[in-house]
Amino acid sequence: MGVKVAKFGGSSLADAARIIQAMDIVRSDPDRRYVVASAPGKRTPDDIKVTDLLYQVYENRNGDYARPLSSIKQRYAEIAAGLGVEVDLDPEFERIESHLTSDDGSDYFASRGEYLNSMIIATYLGWPFVDAAEVVRFSDSGEFDPAQTDILLASRLGDLEHAIIPGFYGATPSGEIRTFPRGGSDVTGALVARAIDAEVYENWTDVSGIYAADPRIVDSPHSIGWISYSALRELTYLGASVLHENAIAPVREKRIPINIRNTNRPEDRGTWIESELSVPFGESVEDGGAPVSTLVGLAGRTGYTSVTVRKGQWSGSLGVGPALLALFDEAHIVVDMLVASVDTWSFVVRADPDQIAALSRRIMDELKADTIDVQDDLALLGVVGTSTPGPDRQAKAGCFPTVDLGLKAAETLADEGIWVFAMTSPGGFNTVDAHLLLIEAARYEHAVRCLYSALTGR
Repeated sequence: MGVKVAKFGGSSLADAARIIQAMDIVRSDPDRRYVVASAPGKRTPDDIKVTDLLYQVYENRNGDYARPLSSIKQRYAEIAAGLGVEVDLDPEFERIESHLTSDDGSDYFASRGEYLNSMIIATYLGWPFVDAAEVVRFSDSGEFDPAQTDILLASRLGDLEHAIIPGFYGATPSGEIRTFPRGGSDVTGALVARAIDAEVYENWTDVSGIYAADPRIVDSPHSIGWISYSALRELTYLGASVLHENAIAPVREKRIPINIRNTNRPEDRGTWIESELSVPFGESVEDGGAPVSTLVGLAGRTGYTSVTVRKGQWSGSLGVGPALLALFDEAHIVVDMLVASVDTWSFVVRADPDQIAALSRRIMDELKADTIDVQDDLALLGVVGTSTPGPDRQAKAGCFPTVDLGLKAAETLADEGIWVFAMTSPGGFNTVDAHLLLIEAARYEHAVRCLYSALTGR
């Protein structure tokens, strides 16, 4: 096989013992030549992540920051001692303290967790350390620059047989540190994989792949054997949290598969994320999971509000939709679901009441709407499947056609007395069959449980 990029999450690198376990995985396969490291995560449920301690240092920069900084120093000293390596981090901590009096924002401090952990791991493996600030580029205004990053990474890593790269951050041309959103080490791993044309991007975490439903809601849901990039994008946008949603695009462009693996169970094959053409139909995961050509997974979020706008004679009028959407854009409110009917437009959003109240006033004043109804405490529930291109594959999979997936979901909720306020379905034979159902937030968890049972037979 070709070159592999292995990204390890914070739970896999929380202490020396777990770092040794992770690096044993790296050493077990000579194709694993580039490692992207996260900051140390929680060692126990009541522990504090190093990144959160660094945020505390920043927040207390004008007061008592000594306690969280001392905890960070002790944490890294214990890791180095446990690995049996000598790394002088005193200059690094002095540099961190010197930044407390600068105008740097929180990004610099948050990035030091990955930076310091990667330095120690590089020493432990005897591999070169490549500072992400030198190869992951943001513009001076803070926008990520994918083209320049690709050039810098390919140039730097092309001369190195192995390398350790800290995840989560990069820098502007002037050297100012910028970070990705939380979970951004996933993005760094994908960028490295793209730059070197990796054969596979391995994302090592503390679960054996992506679950078909939230295990906090459904008891022991099965893991997904294969999933397409598009289907995963639907799930991650709706709240599935194994992989950062922005980590998909860099590898998708080059059709590099992603393999979600469990550091604690490296023998498990995990979830494979591939292009739509590569995902097999009618096959089951080895542990007896559901066929990938039917339900892929369930995901969703609460905290939604519907804004329903009505005005007589709007139907058939040009420009109504663009005018309404423009007002949502100007209010910086993202529309996650839109349903239109005769003279009525319903927008489903996540926004605070003040934002919605201000937006409603503008709609009434500028578009002269007749009424605006606002309903809070809603949830969006996504039912995601893969399309089945023809009856032969449907028969092989032994499942109902995905065109019926949304109908079965709606019927299941109706039988449970769960009202569906709105539903969108692509229908037909799209590569990804994603259905959005708007329900009461109070019934969300019950809806997930009964849908999982009905759509998987478990």
